[in-house]
Parts: sequence; structure tokens; C-alpha cells
Amino acid sequence: MAVKPEWIEYSNEEIEELILKLRKEGNSTSMIGTVLRDQYGIPDVKLVTGMKITHVLEKHGQKLEYPEDLMNLIRKAVNIRDHLIENPKDLHTRRGLRIVESNIRRLVKYYTREGMLPEGWRYEPKQAALLVK
Repeated sequence: MAVKPEWIEYSNEEIEELILKLRKEGNSTSMIGTVLRDQYGIPDVKLVTGMKITHVLEKHGQKLEYPEDLMNLIRKAVNIRDHLIENPKDLHTRRGLRIVESNIRRLVKYYTREGMLPEGWRYEPKQAALLVK
């Protein structure tokens, strides 16, 4: 197990306050990690606090509705569908859409098994477009 670096000058409570402040500004969890690394010199939140950023947010009642990686894939699929409406003969992009939607279905299966999504939640492109926008 890795040990907390000695040169980090922030306490666990200060780091949690920074995470909550950055979340209120509208940053995603990955962006929060990047800001903490680049601007505050905190290389890894889990290494310092013992909790991931998502767990810190859940602890303070700011649970994300959908996992960030799933939302990014859904956003990508919606953008690809918009592209295919304008360019219906783009076969390479059509294949890319199949791959992205396959990844979405795989992640949905994992997240429903882990309890992060409700049982029976399904990816449907029309609802995904409304979810993202």
C-alpha cells in the first residue's frame, strides 16, 4: 500500500472542502482531480484521504446521478448520431457508433450489477439525447 506523501500540506478536511468547492463550480470528478493535481499539488486524492473523489462527494450528499464515464460515452454516441443524420453514408462512423453503444451496454450491465444504476435501466438513443442535453 502506498503512503501519503510527506510534502502535502493540506489536511483531509481541507481537501474535502476543496473537492466540494470545485464541484459547486460545476466541475466533473475528473476535472476536480486534474485541478487538485495541477493547482494544489495533490497527486492522488485516494492516496491522501483514503477515499476517491466520488466517495467524498457521496459522503457529503452530492452523489452523481449517473457515473461520469457512462455519461461521456452517451454524449459521444449522441454526437455520432447527429453526425450520421447529416452524413448517412459515413460507414466508418456507423461502425464507430456500434462500438460506442456496445461499450455503453457493457458499462450499464456493470453499473446495474454494482447498484450504481437502478435495476432494469436501459440505454435508449432517444432518451439518451434528452438526458445529455
